[in-house]
Amino acid sequence: MELINRYFPDFTPAQLSQFAALQNLYEHWNAQINVISRKDIEALYEKHVLHSLAIARFVQFVPGTTILDIGCGGGFPTIPLAILFPEVQFTAVDSIGKKIKVVQEIVTALELKNVVALHARAETLKDKFDFIISRAVAPTIDLIFWSKGKIQETGKNKITNGFLLLKGGDLKNEMHEAHQRYQFKHEEISLKKYFNTEFFETKKLIYIHR
Repeated sequence: MELINRYFPDFTPAQLSQFAALQNLYEHWNAQINVISRKDIEALYEKHVLHSLAIARFVQFVPGTTILDIGCGGGFPTIPLAILFPEVQFTAVDSIGKKIKVVQEIVTALELKNVVALHARAETLKDKFDFIISRAVAPTIDLIFWSKGKIQETGKNKITNGFLLLKGGDLKNEMHEAHQRYQFKHEEISLKKYFNTEFFETKKLIYIHR
């Protein structure tokens, strides 16, 4: 929590309480359904919570924004972002039912009213969203394919509707392949710009839009 407070000092008391509860909640559920590696659970706030919140350093979503998290796993980046943006609506999907069970239980425990967690594949959804987010789930070319027709054309935020993808390592070939097929604009932001710890040295945020 100290690390989170360093970079996000303006939480409300309610948000502080929700963030503080994450460690015990994830330790409890991870012991039953392994959704986070054992070594990472000890660094939950840096490697999962703060990593998820990197999106909030790039854009401050306005109330009423709708977001789809593809392959949400144990709830990242949805849950930290949903705490931070209580007036933004999140739909989190994963094809693995036990992971969605953990997300649903944590959402209930935190009393988050702005998250719907579904055991589903993204391509089966009928709704449209302002942004699609994802964290280290699949190659960009696949994420775009699964999301065809799911991004609203008109937006309400300071940036154009699109994808906000948390990734790591050398993405040159991956982005070239995706761009060759889909022809989009994109920005690649190094997260060490936002967070001064070793973990973020190779982490990136990819923003893709029309």
